[in-house]
Amino acid sequence: MRAKRRIWATAAVATTAVAGVLVFEGVTGTSEVPDGIGAASGPARTEVHHDALKVSKDGATASLRRDRAEPFSMLGVTWTDPSVRVTGTVEARTRSVRTGDWSAWLPVDTEIDGRTEAGQPGVRGTTEPRWVGPSDGVEVRVSAGRNASAGLPAGLRLDTVDPGKASGTEPAAYAADATDEPSAGLTDGPSEPAESPAAEPTTDEPAPDGTTEPAPGEPVTGTPVDPAPSTDPGDDGSPSAPAGSPAPTATPTATLPPPLPSTAPKPPIVTRAGWGADESLNDESPEYTDTVKAVFVHHTAQTNAYSCADSAAIVRGLHAYHVQSNGWKDLGYNFVVDKCGTVFEGRKGGVDRAVLGAHTYGFNRETAGIAVIGMYTDSAAATAATTAVARIAAWKLGQYGVSPSGSTTLTAGANGTNYVGKTFTAGTAYTFGRISGHRDGFNTQCPGSKLYAQLPTIRGHAAGPVAGLTVTSVTGAALSGSTYYTTADVTVGWSATTPSVFVKAYELLVDGKAVATTAGGSSSAKATLAVGRHTVQVRATHLSGKTSLSAAATVVADRTAPVFSTKPGLSLRTGTVNTAAVPLTLKWKATDAVQLRDVRLTAPVARTYGPTTVSASHTAKSGTATTWRTTAYDRAGNSAAASVAGTPVILQESSAKRSGTWTTKSSSNYLGGASYASGTKNASLTWTFTGRSVAWVVSRASTSGQAHIYVDGVRTATVDLKSSATAYRQAIWTTSWPASAKHTVKIVVAGTKGRPTLTTDGLVYLG
Repeated sequence: MRAKRRIWATAAVATTAVAGVLVFEGVTGTSEVPDGIGAASGPARTEVHHDALKVSKDGATASLRRDRAEPFSMLGVTWTDPSVRVTGTVEARTRSVRTGDWSAWLPVDTEIDGRTEAGQPGVRGTTEPRWVGPSDGVEVRVSAGRNASAGLPAGLRLDTVDPGKASGTEPAAYAADATDEPSAGLTDGPSEPAESPAAEPTTDEPAPDGTTEPAPGEPVTGTPVDPAPSTDPGDDGSPSAPAGSPAPTATPTATLPPPLPSTAPKPPIVTRAGWGADESLNDESPEYTDTVKAVFVHHTAQTNAYSCADSAAIVRGLHAYHVQSNGWKDLGYNFVVDKCGTVFEGRKGGVDRAVLGAHTYGFNRETAGIAVIGMYTDSAAATAATTAVARIAAWKLGQYGVSPSGSTTLTAGANGTNYVGKTFTAGTAYTFGRISGHRDGFNTQCPGSKLYAQLPTIRGHAAGPVAGLTVTSVTGAALSGSTYYTTADVTVGWSATTPSVFVKAYELLVDGKAVATTAGGSSSAKATLAVGRHTVQVRATHLSGKTSLSAAATVVADRTAPVFSTKPGLSLRTGTVNTAAVPLTLKWKATDAVQLRDVRLTAPVARTYGPTTVSASHTAKSGTATTWRTTAYDRAGNSAAASVAGTPVILQESSAKRSGTWTTKSSSNYLGGASYASGTKNASLTWTFTGRSVAWVVSRASTSGQAHIYVDGVRTATVDLKSSATAYRQAIWTTSWPASAKHTVKIVVAGTKGRPTLTTDGLVYLG
């Protein structure tokens, strides 16, 4: 059996006060709309299509296949008795309008209680609705699972929802025809669900929700009859007034009190008009409670694979499903949030008032329900979504002076059990977090393990203080270890894990005093520092007024340049001598009043030396004057420069004054291609030069002997030229003076026994 339902209704004409709940006529809410979300030009035409499932003979399975279905984008399975649940599984697969492909089998969540809004006529048991996108084919299968002996609920039907199109901006890609095709593989069973025909009317008899419904194909006209006052439990499952209680008194002259200001700013909210709500679905006026003490967070629509461009359509689908499938008076949630962080107005009555919703069985009163579109059992919600949840929770609770942190007490309106097995007794008060998950008040996984694990973060964002506040950079300063050094103004950067929308202001503190104040969206500020050592911190003020302080960063302001306590100097060193590379040593010593960073050699080559280095080995071209330029830097960047120049000069052995016997030896291995050798004791060579450093150059071998060295007539050293390996052009001995002056160096053959001969390759001095 198929039925197609639409509800056309007028609002109640009276304002009624019943059991602490106010009911007002024709109330709508207003709010700002985020960028990119335009108000609909009019309500979208939503349609819900009902198709009875075919139940197997043993009553353990049921199914339906429709290859040419009415257009839909959302689906769910419902049954007659809202107090009964499907203990097995519900799965569906759909055919995409866009691609023509069938999806894989998709699980449909059964963890919902249709009695969440009990007291409404026509309330049905139901699965969660699942968003599947524009589809024109569907197959569904239901199994009782391990509890097959108990069978399936009576009156099983598939409900598919076409959310319609609003504002002329949403695509209409649906086929119009439809046929019934029960799934193959089932035994012949009853062609209709086990419920009375009146439960699925096809004539103008009253439907279970108290409305009348036209026959298929007949135009809808007139206004349905308002249902009689219900004697069922209250809207959150709380007991109705006891027998003998006076009937509620209608008060047509009552007026809705003005909305309360909040301690937190109101976030952007897409109104019902903005998402194209079909208000003809709602035949009752909103009800109100006196306060909002807590919010319950939910997930809905059972998929994360949606585009945020479809979010308004998803909200319309939820609205239609809750009303026409669940049998509720309106969309159950007070607010709906998509993964991009857009907040949609839920149940009508004014976003800035305490509207009684239908979201958490037994705990609808004095609470608000916030549903995040998506499935968060295995994946976490996006930061944009959790930020939006925290914003709406902070604002809503703030209207009633309630901090989002901590706990509160709520009175159960019905008996029940939560996810961890805690039982609730109607009329008894229980403690809840002011931001709780659906599973805290009902036996469901909702809002999914991952989103539930994000609730502490959501509470922290909403209640403050600002978390994760850290100084991340001090621009204009150099970091050494844990200390920054600067010569001038600095720009201090910071970060926080709390989103900026919850931050009222940041202050930059220097030595505990505020030197700059910035808006909550900023992440840096400038400071001018006096010379000396300072502590720099950032203080954040949350929207709640709570403050937090970052760890201190140490910044030293230093404007004094380093000094060269020992100016750079050059001296010859031992090593291999070439005309293009005479070995020498560059020496210096730099100091700083605060901390030296490094010394940099910029010419004739570029090198950088640490603060404790005082010398370095280099080479220079002989016969060429070279200037060695150095700059010392401190940690703050102050600098001082110093330089030294020198010219290495090679004196051939032939330029020396000789005594005794010397033999000339020729080889390309010698400087200038020649050298002198002598094994005669006391044979000598004497050079005279003007310079500040000198080196004697020799050839060495295993048979080389020793020599005595005289400087300015004074014997200063005896040098042994013996070497296990032959080596040429070796500067074997050096000496230096503080300043350039005229000097003589005399080499005397020592006549070492068994190896008297030595070979000299000249002398090098630094001029």
